[in-house]
Amino acid sequence: MIRRRKVTLSYSGVRGSSERAVDPWGLVDKDEVWYLIAGTEHGQRTFRVDRIIEAAVTDVPAHRPDDFDLDAAWRDVVGVVEQKRSRTWASVKISARYVPILRDQFGVHCRVEQNLVDGRCLVALAAPTALDIARNLAGWGAMVDVVEPETVREQLARIGAELATQYA
Repeated sequence: MIRRRKVTLSYSGVRGSSERAVDPWGLVDKDEVWYLIAGTEHGQRTFRVDRIIEAAVTDVPAHRPDDFDLDAAWRDVVGVVEQKRSRTWASVKISARYVPILRDQFGVHCRVEQNLVDGRCLVALAAPTALDIARNLAGWGAMVDVVEPETVREQLARIGAELATQYA
């Protein structure tokens, strides 16, 4: 990056191994996992550094856009990943005092939609699947009321039946 040279990467991604030339633009550390944000022939891409099998610096000059902002680029990457992780949304009612705990569990995928007159909140929760939401809510028992979707309610009922059979 400092020398502004293209790098040829051998990369082991989720779709298999590949080799590509990249223009390295910046490195980001998230929870002790490093990511390389780079320009490619297909635009900006993000690579997990621990999946780089080999890297070779070339003599070809690398191009970095003059207006490139690493912080903004990383926010965009995180936004896309988080959006992919939040394909299923559920509406739940829960006592307002427990909302901070739900926020700890669901992070950015937890938003208060409405404060209800009975001291509860209507909260929107998201995860990749209805099962993922149900797994996170199962331990709450009757403290949480899933309003919708029905698929989350069905998964909770299935999990509850399994637990009742297992521990009856």
